[in-house]
Amino acid sequence: MKNTAIFQTILGPVVISEQDEAVTEVFFAKGKQYSGNKQTTPLLKEAEKQLLEYLSGIRKTFDLKLAVKGTEFQKLVWESLHSIPYGETHSYKQVAEMIGRPEASRAVGMANSKNPILILTPCHRILGSDGKLVGYAGGLELKKKLLELEKSHVTCHV
Repeated sequence: MKNTAIFQTILGPVVISEQDEAVTEVFFAKGKQYSGNKQTTPLLKEAEKQLLEYLSGIRKTFDLKLAVKGTEFQKLVWESLHSIPYGETHSYKQVAEMIGRPEASRAVGMANSKNPILILTPCHRILGSDGKLVGYAGGLELKKKLLELEKSHVTCHV
């Protein structure tokens, strides 16, 4: 059974869904429909806790089981995003190179746009080849805020 919870964050309302003890969706609720049994489970509470820790700058990585539905290529792209360090960004081309498909920048962009688990799978860390903000399911303003949040909490080691 799919369970879904909605909660408030500094970025607005966020929806998290889980099924079979794995997070299946994270998205910004503003203007979107969502389905599932509206019941908060221990996993959804933990996901909320970790997301709020991330948004407050305490958490840099997530420790949650994720289960995504997509093509093998999409899953490969989404998995590669987890290797991009907190506070850093990559281009679509860099991600294409990371997965061994250097000519697949556009396909990487399409896969990135279908990411069902925003923030936890950090598609917001992907920029255009010119370093500009491009495409984000939550909107470019939210993407900019997420990147600024991460940059403000990165500790420098000199």
